[in-house]
Amino acid sequence: MHLSVGQVFRWERTFTLDDVRRFGEISGDLGAHHVEPDSDGRLMVQGLLTATLPTKIGGDLSFIARSMAFEFVRPVFTGDHVQVEMEVLSLEAEGERHWAEMRFTCRNQDDKDVLVGNVRGFVRAANQVVPQGL
Repeated sequence: MHLSVGQVFRWERTFTLDDVRRFGEISGDLGAHHVEPDSDGRLMVQGLLTATLPTKIGGDLSFIARSMAFEFVRPVFTGDHVQVEMEVLSLEAEGERHWAEMRFTCRNQDDKDVLVGNVRGFVRAANQVVPQGL
């Protein structure tokens, strides 16, 4: 996989009741809003479960994150369909590592931002990254 500045990646999924329950069991994040359905029968999706959308893209790229910043803009509920768009902002080579900074936006089925943020980390040179300016 070649990375280049300006490249955009997308991933999407619909969150289910089972997703929220299983993530709650694994993470221990069992706040009432994650276990007691609202008047529409929905549970609020854990913020870090929503954040698995950009981390899924990172995993596909064999990207090793060193820092991540999240802003949780609005809640996500079970049944919501969320798409992440992640853009490569910068690349620089440093020995066997190619450092990258990316920004991401997660939007729900109503095209409203639910999570925005950025990540900085690296991929190993073996992953054939194209540094900025080349």
